[in-house]
Amino acid sequence: MDKTETLVERRMRYIERQKKLGHGVDVRFDGLKPVGSGPPNRHGLPKIPIDQHVVQNWPVLSLGESPEIPLAKWRLEVGGLVENPFTLTWEELMSLPQVEDVSDFHCVTTWSRLDNHWRGVQFKTIAELAVPRENAKWILTTGYDRDVTSGEEYTTNLPLARAIEDDVLLVHTWEGKPLPRDHGGPCRMITPKLYAWKGAKWIRKIEFLDRNHRGFWEVRGYSDTAEPWFNDRYSSG
Repeated sequence: MDKTETLVERRMRYIERQKKLGHGVDVRFDGLKPVGSGPPNRHGLPKIPIDQHVVQNWPVLSLGESPEIPLAKWRLEVGGLVENPFTLTWEELMSLPQVEDVSDFHCVTTWSRLDNHWRGVQFKTIAELAVPRENAKWILTTGYDRDVTSGEEYTTNLPLARAIEDDVLLVHTWEGKPLPRDHGGPCRMITPKLYAWKGAKWIRKIEFLDRNHRGFWEVRGYSDTAEPWFNDRYSSG
């Protein structure tokens, strides 16, 4: 690394690296046809992934607690293999560029809720501020919630190439109202093209890593990559 480079110059190099990477599904599924039903979604994939069914409500799943985080005390720590580690307050999060999007939510427990209206910050905005180093390939996110039995924090892993896709957001608004506490409010991550457990609820920490570090459900047998249209629910090893 050239230590004479400014942070802006390092950020621009990071952006160029991401452009060259390209995105797409896990390489294990390259060349295979996505499986599902319904008309094509905006990405050309079947609207409903294989073995999913549509619900109108939004079921609540958790580790047994829904932490209450006052906005004045909420913090998001961003670090790991980055040039510019930082911590955001709620006011600082809200001062970042905000986007609105409509996307689907696919739970690994076989239900899907379609056409959710979200408002929040793109994950790639957070990444561009942090400037991941060239060896950063994965992220690990941590929530404020813990397993009520063991006390273990909720974590989940995600390939960086999937995290920086346009529809991966840190959302604070759902259907025009503050994100409900039971669903991860005040802020959670969403991963519309992956199973929803990859988006940590009550998010408080993002770490950029050079290797895969399995999270709470991944060490218990769920997939590292979580591709819904390939029924990629469980680990192969």
